[in-house]
Amino acid sequence: MAATIFDKIIAKEIPATILYEDDDVLAFEDIAPQAPIHFLVIPKKQIVTINDITPDDYPVVGKLSAVAAQIAREQGFAEQGYRTVMNCNEYGGQTVYHIHLHVLAGKPLGWPPYQEKLKTV
Repeated sequence: MAATIFDKIIAKEIPATILYEDDDVLAFEDIAPQAPIHFLVIPKKQIVTINDITPDDYPVVGKLSAVAAQIAREQGFAEQGYRTVMNCNEYGGQTVYHIHLHVLAGKPLGWPPYQEKLKTV
């Protein structure tokens, strides 16, 4: 597996505003926020896509959501609400091939997140 920008953040080779860290997981602010609050929660083990998750990875993948909820409570927006998103591969919007949970909050978030006009024949 090729190293990603996230591997460099984990190794502290690239600075990041870290919100949480333990032996398994790292959470940090997104450098291109899409909401007033936008951070990522990643496993320190590189798992390329959701499709690559194995049964051995289930505990750390579940921990991503638990850490997101913990940070939401600590920062005071858990009750107001937030969105979590994990993209998979190109058409799913994945740009860094190391799974990561986006956490977005701080404003009302619509659904669907965007509208794309479909071509009709």
